[in-house]
Amino acid sequence: QDAFVAFHVNKVLVSKYLKPLQAGELAPDQPSVEPTKNEMLVKDFRELRATVERMGLLEPNQLFFFLLLAHILLLDTAAWLILFYFGTSFLPFVFSLLVLTISQVQASWLQHDLGHLSVFRKTKWNHLLHKFVMCHLIGASAKWWTLLHSQHHAKPNCFQKDPDIDMHPFLFTLGKKFSVELGIKKKKYMPYNHQHKYFFITLPPLLFPTYFHCHTFYIAYTKKYWLDLAWMLTFYIRFFYTYGSLLETKILNSLTSLHRMLESSWFVWVSQMNHIPMDIDYDKNLDWVSTQLQATCNVEQSLFNDWFTGHLNFQIEHHLFPTMPRHNYWKVAPLVKSLCAKHGLEYQCKPLLTAFADIVHSLKNSGELWLDAYLHK
Repeated sequence: QDAFVAFHVNKVLVSKYLKPLQAGELAPDQPSVEPTKNEMLVKDFRELRATVERMGLLEPNQLFFFLLLAHILLLDTAAWLILFYFGTSFLPFVFSLLVLTISQVQASWLQHDLGHLSVFRKTKWNHLLHKFVMCHLIGASAKWWTLLHSQHHAKPNCFQKDPDIDMHPFLFTLGKKFSVELGIKKKKYMPYNHQHKYFFITLPPLLFPTYFHCHTFYIAYTKKYWLDLAWMLTFYIRFFYTYGSLLETKILNSLTSLHRMLESSWFVWVSQMNHIPMDIDYDKNLDWVSTQLQATCNVEQSLFNDWFTGHLNFQIEHHLFPTMPRHNYWKVAPLVKSLCAKHGLEYQCKPLLTAFADIVHSLKNSGELWLDAYLHK
């Protein structure tokens, strides 16, 4: 199936694990595509996939990723050197905080590449460097991220299947359909009609310091990811030893909290601009292409946008080809646009600030729909 092909680099190896699960072959008189799936779209996408492979667009440029890692390590080192050479007064502290935040966010984008097995040809090297970047440089579990993010990619914006929208309905009400449903059922976990306002002081600054920070340790411990936990401890030992030698405890705690909050804000605005404004519904069992397109949109390309978003401004291409190295998204984008045009599918691409504003607009609209249903039904 298209999802299997999209996720796995070494399909021969993975197929060996599938043999014990094989129940049989599809009977000759049975259709190969379910009625809910667009057969012609599936056929054309598979041809596009074959073209992408022939063009070598799934092959990584390792110099590109080496330079990414080098600039992350340089920024990480510079954050400490600023305090070491210029002291711990207000201005050096602020500059160090900003440099540290940039380093952490760029490391988040790189671990995303490694988690999708798009940096090295060999899977084991992706996994090894993923642990270094995610666990040692960021302080979170690599396996925890893979577990949640794979579910997101399989069923993006599908309620109860995509963990990225688990915030509905406890913190926000998402999507037109679910907002009306909550209103009709008279459910009110939060004042949803104000969610576009309290969004600014909840999810962006607090996701990393609170939920992610606790959840990554919880999952790593309960699922016995002992190697990940050991790697994660090296981050905290390194961080508190190096910065603890320069800063008092209160200032050190401030640096830790503030850089996590800034990192969280950057991550949330970028990650949600591609999904929250899009269709959110129950799983409709659509084909791979339709499932990804209804849940994703792009942001215009520029050198800054590419760097700032870790190339997640090409969210459509990333979701259709999750193992594709990010430096090739711009090459496949025209082919994806042509596929969408042929089948009458919407291919959304917008400016960066418009994408940010659409998060707020979609939350406001959902809140208004909930309130209207809550008061009048």
